[in-house]
Amino acid sequence: MPRSIVTGGAGFIGSHLCEHLLANGHEVICIDNLLTGTTDNLAQIKSDRFTFLKYNVTNYLFINGELDYVFHLASPASPVDYLELPIQTMKVGALGTLNALGLAKAKNATFLLASTSEVYGDPEHHPQEETYWGNVNPIGPRGVYDEAKRFAEALTMAYSRYHGVKTRIARIFNTFGPRMRLKDGRVVPNFMCQALAKKPLTVYGDGSQTRSFCYVSDLVEGLYKLMMSSELDPTNIGNPSEMSILEFAKRINQLTGNSAGIVFEELPIDDPKYRRPNIGKAKRVLNWEPKIALAEGLERTLEWFKIEIARTAQSE
Repeated sequence: MPRSIVTGGAGFIGSHLCEHLLANGHEVICIDNLLTGTTDNLAQIKSDRFTFLKYNVTNYLFINGELDYVFHLASPASPVDYLELPIQTMKVGALGTLNALGLAKAKNATFLLASTSEVYGDPEHHPQEETYWGNVNPIGPRGVYDEAKRFAEALTMAYSRYHGVKTRIARIFNTFGPRMRLKDGRVVPNFMCQALAKKPLTVYGDGSQTRSFCYVSDLVEGLYKLMMSSELDPTNIGNPSEMSILEFAKRINQLTGNSAGIVFEELPIDDPKYRRPNIGKAKRVLNWEPKIALAEGLERTLEWFKIEIARTAQSE
């Protein structure tokens, strides 16, 4: 039975990954300090092959017994989080990655870093492919997340080259689905919550900036396939179907029947103008591409937000 660790496993993507690993016959150890994750995301898991440990991976990390895979997802991941938690974001990107890599080295386990499309910054190359080095402002407010992930990638490659650790790097593009936090601060939760409250959707700038949205089950399948491959260099995992934020807002209003319209606010500093992955490598090397259409993914996500908003209202 393969034995896997998922750091940040109580988060949005991490909890779905834990389920995917269990479904594929793994024993799973989920590690999370619950800074931005929640055990509510794990409540549906009923398996004697699953263990949850509340722990901060910026501290020394060791697990008894054999270990086959280390999935390192621990990090604040939304602008709301990393702007409020800049030091913690950089510490988990640096010390957390160092400790997780050290554990993989000690156990001769394969290591996967959940990196991000944010390593490309505000790109001057579109769509973004893995050979592009990025356009990042290291001292801007978003730099704490962008540079933490860029450092984590460099550290991962150093452990691969110097120590021979089997490493994988996934550059994750915008992902959505059930278990996103209501106050996550990213565009899907913002729009869903505003639309369901019959409020106008907040679009920053003129809404011409673009994003591409990958449903979480597709993303997790991509992470799993990458881990099981032999690919050392970074690999984009995301959906290449691109649309403007203004178009996306109109689509959410139409889906929810929200007639409150759209309001415009000032664009945040260093907000990327474009986001679209070139997934040619993932198709070629992993035989992976997204399967869930945006319309289907949004309907599934909307149903979850309706239930979660009602549940939250009852508990308050």
